[in-house]
Amino acid sequence: MGPPSSSNKRQKREDYRKAHRNEGLAELPKKKFYRQRAHANPFSDHQLTYPVSPALMDWSTYYPDFVVSVDDGLEKDQSTAMGVQRTRSLVKAVTVADIGCGFGGLLVALAPKLADELMVGLEIRTQVTEFVQDRIKALRNQNPATGLYQNVACLRANTMKFLPNFFKKAQLTRIFLCFPDPHFKARKHKARIVSTTLNSEYAFVMKPGGIVYTITDVEDLHNWMVQHFNGHPSFDRVTEEEQESDTCVQTMRVETEEGKKVERNKGQKFVACFRRLEDPPWPE
Repeated sequence: MGPPSSSNKRQKREDYRKAHRNEGLAELPKKKFYRQRAHANPFSDHQLTYPVSPALMDWSTYYPDFVVSVDDGLEKDQSTAMGVQRTRSLVKAVTVADIGCGFGGLLVALAPKLADELMVGLEIRTQVTEFVQDRIKALRNQNPATGLYQNVACLRANTMKFLPNFFKKAQLTRIFLCFPDPHFKARKHKARIVSTTLNSEYAFVMKPGGIVYTITDVEDLHNWMVQHFNGHPSFDRVTEEEQESDTCVQTMRVETEEGKKVERNKGQKFVACFRRLEDPPWPE
């Protein structure tokens, strides 16, 4: 009898993922059943669902423990070009975004450390997104009494195109850019997650005083990110002393899957953090 065909393997992976989602298991998902390419082209026309504006984003399915009670008005009617859309409000807004969250290592590690904040991982790859969602569900099922991991979620999104569709002006206090695709070739630099244009979008969704955290094992990309954030009028680099005393930096160094891989290979990690500055006053 020969080895199983690729179609049988694919079906086995699909059956595993379906069972894991439907049965509400407390067992953590296994990566081997969520196979995906290492990177996705952000300029492709992916089949994505996204809100027309942040006001129409329904976060309630992602953070069910934080939905506003019925007495406080569970639903809001939002007028749109398509008619009236009903959304359910949360008791507080999402304030932390892990862009390109990968397999969710940072989200899971930060969940108990930033217990008072709602965090979301944004990932463009379909099966990686499913893995993180199933991982969070399993962790919630493992901790029903404590409410751990209710403050983290993951959704599929292309932040290079639709970031302002999810977050209103000055909503976020922290953005993480961990081990992004370096896009080594010069003609691919336009696909890097840090650029003059994208930095303006980060500035728009960030609250003054908020921090953008970056880490990579590619020195050229590190220098690129430093150059572009330093060159943007809305950001100022955080001092080395403040950076190293930040719990999020310490967690970011060791808890992402890519960070662990770099650690195993005894590679270098380059970190830089940037504070969102206050906007200058309008001229009289």
